[in-house]
Amino acid sequence: MNLSPAQLWNRFQQFHTDFPTLGLSLDLSRTCVDHPAIHSLQPLIQKAFSAMAELESGSIANPDENRMVGHYWLRQPELAPSSDIKNCINELKTTIIQFTKDIHAGIITAPAGSFTHLLLIGIGGSALGPQFVNQALRSGSDRMEVSFFDNTDPDGMDWVLSRLQPVLSRTLVVVISKSGSTKETRNGMIETKHAMEMAGLDFSKQAVAVTGVESELDQLARADGWIARFPMWDWVGGRTSLTSAVGLLPMALQGIDIQSFMQGSRDTDTVTRAPNYTANPAMQLAVAWYLIGEGCGKKDMVLLPYKDRLELFSKYLQQLIMESLGKELDLAGNKVHQGIAVYGNKGATDQHAYIQQLRDGLNNFFVTFIEVLQDRKGESIEIDPGFTSGDYLQGFFLGTREALYQNGRQSITLTIPAVNAYTIGMLIALYERAVGFYAQLIQVNAYHQPGVEGGKKAAGKVLEIQRRIFEFLNANAGRDFTPEEIARGIGAPDHAETIFKLGERLSFSGRLGKIDGPGAAQIKFHQPKAAGAKVP
Repeated sequence: MNLSPAQLWNRFQQFHTDFPTLGLSLDLSRTCVDHPAIHSLQPLIQKAFSAMAELESGSIANPDENRMVGHYWLRQPELAPSSDIKNCINELKTTIIQFTKDIHAGIITAPAGSFTHLLLIGIGGSALGPQFVNQALRSGSDRMEVSFFDNTDPDGMDWVLSRLQPVLSRTLVVVISKSGSTKETRNGMIETKHAMEMAGLDFSKQAVAVTGVESELDQLARADGWIARFPMWDWVGGRTSLTSAVGLLPMALQGIDIQSFMQGSRDTDTVTRAPNYTANPAMQLAVAWYLIGEGCGKKDMVLLPYKDRLELFSKYLQQLIMESLGKELDLAGNKVHQGIAVYGNKGATDQHAYIQQLRDGLNNFFVTFIEVLQDRKGESIEIDPGFTSGDYLQGFFLGTREALYQNGRQSITLTIPAVNAYTIGMLIALYERAVGFYAQLIQVNAYHQPGVEGGKKAAGKVLEIQRRIFEFLNANAGRDFTPEEIARGIGAPDHAETIFKLGERLSFSGRLGKIDGPGAAQIKFHQPKAAGAKVP
């Protein structure tokens, strides 16, 4: 039930909290959070605080892989459970800083002179985080221009390479894969190497690896004499790796102040370690998510930052939140099908897109507004007498929040002073810990991803079927086969649909021949007659 303005002002004073050491404020007044609910959750809250303390002390937080979870140590190495880990973290930071200085000073050079561009090849956490930070903090004075391969889409890679073609000889390539065997990343690396070879360049003289020690990628980089190799550790997950070499290396090369970024994360860690709901913004977020979604993710999270630079934050949080919380089983092995769906873009853009449904359609979500106090660096002109563009932006934010509230839609508001390296580090650390707390409240493992691994295995089976299709058609050159006939021929009778889909695409590019029929079951495939040789 909506409150009167006076009642809402009173509630705002109760559920709006400033965290002055961070320059952050959090407003939960327009949610269902109330004091009795917070009190009833205290046993779970205290258990979550204890579990987080155990995690930071080095307990096995990912029993599936017998791994610790230590992204918090990256910000404060002195908290690491061993001197070896502490020394490795400190050494990595020193190495990144020195490597960056050598690149910027032209001590380490490209074939055509100093490196001016950076191509980052990764996927998931190895790309989403760096992409978000790149967009949030880029400026006209960046030391290097950054491009990304974050998929195995040939057309997407061609587009990036076409833009880099004039500066390919001045492009540093950073390949990121913890396991060293991620197929999408490997494919991007091979495509880039081919493009460089076609341009008469030696890929190894322009390549850097960020990977696990002794991984396939690490061994390749060492054998081929790449410029440098930076380690990733098994106790840092991809979606929480921004304060490792995954994020710090491209940030430093771009020219971002990584010291300030790390300070923002470190200060936030300090605040969010407080075992006190009232003093802890990450726990306040986690409890709000829990109460809004009734402990089972009944409401989607819509992220609406009112700042262009934060447009990719929702994409970054999709992985952090959905991969961490989207679980079939809880810690006791019970089927729970937990998770929180995340989507969003930016304000005021979304007021001309899906705000219509948010206000008048299904009430199956809550909004997180991010308000940024600084409009721009420097003064603004007046668009209308007494009003700037920033005034309009805040007007749209406050108006949208009020319109949603009047229709019974819940919202959280985060307010930060500006978008800079410090506040981006703060937001990263805030949501990392909020996800960890929420996972404890609902009793799921936030640090494994069995569904992702299942998808990779299924993809591997599809590629194996494709290999067997080629073998079968090569062995039966000159004959045509329906999907069902191929399925029986390769010993995969239940995979006719997969064979049809593979054949449809392969025939489009000429790698298979095709004879159309009245329906999918009557279409036939064969070895390309014009090829005169086996298709690999």
